[in-house]
Amino acid sequence: MKKIIIVGGVAGGATAAARLRRLDESAQIILFERGEYISFANCGLPYYIGDVIENRDALLVQTVEGMSRRFRLDIRNFSQVERINTQEKTVVVRHLQTGRVYEEPYDALILSPGASPIKPPIPGLDSAKNVFTLRNIPDTDAIKAFLEEAKPREAVVVGGGFIGIEMAENLVSRGIRVTLVEMADQVMAPFDFEMAQILHAHLIEKGVRLILGDGVQEFQNQGKTILLSSGTSLSSDLTVLSIGIRPENQLAKTAGLALGSRGHILVNEYLETSVSDIYAVGDAIETKGLVYQEPSSIALASPANRQARIVADRICGIPSRYPGVLGTSVAKVFDLTASSTGYSEKRLKQMGRSDIRSIHIHPLSHAGYYPGAAPLDLKLIFEAPGGKILGAQIIGTSGVEKRVDVIATAISAGMTVFQLQDLELAYAPPFSSAKDPVNMAGYVASNLLTGLAEAVSVSEIDHIVEQGGFLLDVRTAGEFALGSIPGARHLPLDELRDRFSELPKDQTIYVTCQVGLRGYLACRILKQQGFSCVNVDGGYRSYSQLKLDIRQKQLPPVKGLACTDHPDVLKQSGNSSDSKDSAGEEASPPLCGSTSSAGPGTSPRKQIDARGLQCPGPIAKVFQELNCADFGDTVEVLATDPGFSQDISAWCQKMGYTLLELSQTERVTKAVIEKTSDTKFSACCPSSASQPLLSRDGKKATMVVFSGDLDKAIASFIIATGAASMGKEVTMFFTFWGLNILRDPAIHVSKSGMARLFGWMMPKGADKLHISKMNLAGMGTSMIKRIMKQKQVDSLRQLMQRAKEMGVTFVACSMSMDIMGIRREELLPDVEVAGVASYLAEAEEGNLNLFI
Repeated sequence: MKKIIIVGGVAGGATAAARLRRLDESAQIILFERGEYISFANCGLPYYIGDVIENRDALLVQTVEGMSRRFRLDIRNFSQVERINTQEKTVVVRHLQTGRVYEEPYDALILSPGASPIKPPIPGLDSAKNVFTLRNIPDTDAIKAFLEEAKPREAVVVGGGFIGIEMAENLVSRGIRVTLVEMADQVMAPFDFEMAQILHAHLIEKGVRLILGDGVQEFQNQGKTILLSSGTSLSSDLTVLSIGIRPENQLAKTAGLALGSRGHILVNEYLETSVSDIYAVGDAIETKGLVYQEPSSIALASPANRQARIVADRICGIPSRYPGVLGTSVAKVFDLTASSTGYSEKRLKQMGRSDIRSIHIHPLSHAGYYPGAAPLDLKLIFEAPGGKILGAQIIGTSGVEKRVDVIATAISAGMTVFQLQDLELAYAPPFSSAKDPVNMAGYVASNLLTGLAEAVSVSEIDHIVEQGGFLLDVRTAGEFALGSIPGARHLPLDELRDRFSELPKDQTIYVTCQVGLRGYLACRILKQQGFSCVNVDGGYRSYSQLKLDIRQKQLPPVKGLACTDHPDVLKQSGNSSDSKDSAGEEASPPLCGSTSSAGPGTSPRKQIDARGLQCPGPIAKVFQELNCADFGDTVEVLATDPGFSQDISAWCQKMGYTLLELSQTERVTKAVIEKTSDTKFSACCPSSASQPLLSRDGKKATMVVFSGDLDKAIASFIIATGAASMGKEVTMFFTFWGLNILRDPAIHVSKSGMARLFGWMMPKGADKLHISKMNLAGMGTSMIKRIMKQKQVDSLRQLMQRAKEMGVTFVACSMSMDIMGIRREELLPDVEVAGVASYLAEAEEGNLNLFI
């Protein structure tokens, strides 16, 4: 009968014990655990602290009694293995409750000691009464008890890894103001910097004060004051140290087992240590990376479980081997899911790899016409020129871990990006698109490797422009107005073929759009016309994420307001004395605002419910409300449009308004804006008729609407509304087929001859327009209208009404009316009739002129 001793429980030890019993009923299996609990859900500990998991017993995956009975194991908790006698094949054990010391022989020994939290020798740490680490059930109980008894208002989390991020979120959910301090320049080390920037922005939006590139120098005042290396002083009622972990290697070290450079137990592909019949698994070991077989140590539950199973197989004669670790992981960061697998770009560069490429795409989580679709930010890393997949990082609100798991499987199978294109993945509108984001990543990467496209990183484009590079932005005018890469020239994609003469043929054209797709389309057009063209990888979305300055994004606190139990439930403090602490000094300013009114002495807050509206609807509603508001007024906006968070930040900066708060709960973005500029635009606000209608830069915007196609008409009014919401005076000049948009279907005018024939052949009004492509005898038009309704996108008539409300002027071309037999009385009310000279006069004063 074989005697197997296991040191340590949880993911590694408990899994090995259960697998051993399933394989060998006759084996004697002894599991030593120095603590009380042999198997608990350590990944769930932060969520129990945050009251997301309410039942403490739910964290206990297995109890000593239950596991002993089911698997016929000899489990001895409160038992610490103090020494291994490798020659005699015995372990020396101390029972911690009684002090009894004894020896136990073994035939095979499995070490699963885990790792312990790092507690560096920071001055003042030993005397701090409010500083905790989180690794096990007793740690959890201690933090939970402190929260209930001390009721802290301010907390500091030191370390931006998985536990640190999860603790920040769960403390915020309890209504505590949280500062997160990370010594590196980013949180979540498995991600590359530009991807971590997405998480930085979201943490700040959720009310976390984020301090990067700084560390703790000293604890003062029994832990209530924290001095950082930069000289910054933080006050803290509760501090959680999540700096990292170190392997529990003392037992292995004294036994003479070989250790890695960072103290981990060295094992081979069979999880064997340097001493025969001793195996090791879990957080304490150093194994190999799956692709390049470099030394690697990953503290994750999934690898520990697989390693434990392989060790049990080996002991029982099954020829299993551990191929290496990928480090596939996923974390909840408030409303975002952040997941990664394989190698990051920075790690590969540290390894000296120069044959790597990466791409960024921003596809929707599922079909765009099905409600709830949200963008994914996906980075794929691969070898060049062969295309072997090396890693991926994805951040989004849904469908994230599914795609990472697919790519992790592809890496394990040694697949290339060319094979990603051909994967047949599950599709239905609520779950994916016909071209899944994984397929799309394969397409983009394959295009680069085959030479069909060239790309440049957003980290390089500023330098390229500074050196005289030609950067072309092919987005719409409305998108361009909300923000662009400095130095970019604007030329919409749909006008590109008609304006080749404006582009240089003697230098490379760098093309950018919103996410990279239109840039690729533009490059394909330009290359076939003899231009040299390079696409900006990931477009303006990736650029703005990379360039995020968290110091500017940190939201100013709102004085006079206090948080309630949850930061998303905001109430006004009762009176001015509520903002004082017991000593009479002004209390630390909270992060929260009010849902019904601003703080004492400020104007009442107005609410705008823009949920369900698509761009530019939310911005347009905010513009209308604040345009008519008085200086110092505030508005609170709720929106579900995925781009609203970025748009409102850019819009406030453009308009000179102050963004007091920007936060997100589930998929609803909340913005609180104060009118700190007294500019008003008379066409949109009758009460300010005495002020001239001017854009903030003294320019106007004009549009020639030549087309009578439904899709182009919709685009025209979306752009016009967007420009008007930026404070521009917009004139839309309708000519030839575009005049049909302005025809009133309720008006019947008697005509004869060619005028009558024209009137019969042309669509009468906005409701009768057809789409320009795939009309299919009207079926395509009906389909696009139905999809717009499902997606809560305004109809053409609603867009026209919104544009009119925002002061957009509609002008019908008198010459075109005469040619086509259209009379003034059959046009909609408030339409002006003028000639080309009027249009040109308006265009000369403007800095934006479009032809659609």
